Amino acid sequence: QVPLVESGGGSVQVGDSLRLSCVASGRTFPNWGMGWFRQAPGKEREFVAHINWDDGSAYYADLVKGRFTISRDNTKIAVYLQMNSLNSEDTAVYYCAASRTGRSGIAGAYNYWGQGTQVTVSS
Repeated sequence: QVPLVESGGGSVQVGDSLRLSCVASGRTFPNWGMGWFRQAPGKEREFVAHINWDDGSAYYADLVKGRFTISRDNTKIAVYLQMNSLNSEDTAVYYCAASRTGRSGIAGAYNYWGQGTQVTVSS
């Protein structure tokens, strides 16, 4: 199994930055990928960013592209989400997820999920 643990969430103001971390343990796969999703109250879970473990290629949702950066650390088998220029629409619980087969922006394609970390952006 691949348990995932997120951290780094908190309460910030509009325009601030946060860096989320997700550490995985257990078995991994050669061509797997990891991603970030978020869910606001009353809203469906939405894709934020994804990174392929093999080559580090990254993909982003349009709403965060240019503001968020996903990266990986193969020493710890961890991924990070650097979030800049945060706005109120970024307020949500952020979830880390892992996929066995590389790139995917579809929630159903991910096999493992963390418990989430709250990000609150206010003025």
